[in-house]
Amino acid sequence: MKQLPRRTLLRGLGASIALPFLDAMVPAFAAPARSASAGPTRLMYVYAPTGMMPQAWYPETTGAEFTFPRIIKPLEKFRKDILVISGLGDNPGRALGDGPGDHSRAAASYLTGAHPKKTEGADIQCGISVDQVAARKSGKETRFASLELTCEDSRQAGACDSYSCAYQSISWKSETQPLPPEMNPRLLFERLFGDLDLSGSPAERRNQQTYRKSILDLAFQDTQTLKGTLGAGDRRKLDEYLTSIRELENRIEKAETDTRRLPPGIGKPEGIPPNYADHARLLFDLVTVAFQTDMTRVATFMMAREGGLRTYAECGVPEAHHSISHHRGDPALIEKITKIQCYHLEQFTYFIEKLKSTPDGDGSLLDHSAIVYGAAMGDPNVHDHGTCPTLIAGNARGRIQTGHHVSYEKETPMANLHLSLLDCAGVPTEKLGDATGLVDL
Repeated sequence: MKQLPRRTLLRGLGASIALPFLDAMVPAFAAPARSASAGPTRLMYVYAPTGMMPQAWYPETTGAEFTFPRIIKPLEKFRKDILVISGLGDNPGRALGDGPGDHSRAAASYLTGAHPKKTEGADIQCGISVDQVAARKSGKETRFASLELTCEDSRQAGACDSYSCAYQSISWKSETQPLPPEMNPRLLFERLFGDLDLSGSPAERRNQQTYRKSILDLAFQDTQTLKGTLGAGDRRKLDEYLTSIRELENRIEKAETDTRRLPPGIGKPEGIPPNYADHARLLFDLVTVAFQTDMTRVATFMMAREGGLRTYAECGVPEAHHSISHHRGDPALIEKITKIQCYHLEQFTYFIEKLKSTPDGDGSLLDHSAIVYGAAMGDPNVHDHGTCPTLIAGNARGRIQTGHHVSYEKETPMANLHLSLLDCAGVPTEKLGDATGLVDL
């Protein structure tokens, strides 16, 4: 069998395409008696903004026989792959004497376990986030240490919710360095596969694309040479993978020519579909490819801006998200905010299905991942940081006991979960934010 290096790239003028795991890589990549727990584990946090209605999220019973409530109902078909968690709190997201600003604090504290310094200026301060702790280690072995994504752009300067807008990032490389998320699928695609000058204006990037063929066309010669050295099974895997890349290119190109209007307040950079579901799924598909090819093992994804004003007419809610989150007990507004939360979860379910159906060594990408979905607030009407809805999809190569609902002691620090997941990802860490210890997974 040909021994193919795991880091093999298909190269062409202006393109480099990483490969998924192929059988031909096994002799060079695996130890003679490789166990199911060996190999890379992916860690990802998907953040649902502006709280979650507890009664539509939390199961009524713990254990394996729980019933899936309305919001998480789409995940029921993945019951064995899901761990639902109750009892987590985000105390650093509370005011703690700082007054208004729960939404900014929610975003900044979620992955750091740290209370952000209240400022609208440049003297921001919070803490390193769990994803960046993991990225410091895994990034030494991958092309990208981490990816930070979002479906709603947030300003990084000026004031937001009585704090600096920089606090709208959930990922922090250091106490003073938030990492702004990327929302443009075209820019992410080029970052992963191409060599366009991403610092230029949209018009300049379009000119570059005009003179460049498809990423796959550029790497055609390398592709044909490699195929001639592979067995039938690997050729099929390679064809399926390259087809998925071509489909991503086509979807991005379609979005760039789509003249439909985006919701108010959202500009249309090239590559961003007007429809929220199309946008979220395109970004999720790009993350899948990045995980599949081991370009990165760490990612964060903000489903939208914390406390944002995006509307979701496509799911029957034309009002601004944050405005209706303060429902004041009105059943009609509760129904609308719940619809948005269900809509976000539907896009996440698409991603989980994609990971579950993507082979990765001796299992699937989902088997070899820990994907957290959750929020830094429960009921948004009262900015409840004491009940943080959380679930994990994927068992991190058998290190997480999925298939049930577990309830921890009330207001267990969210950072305790972060420490435990770092252990699962092979990055044991003694301290993070306000963590007091580990939780059972």
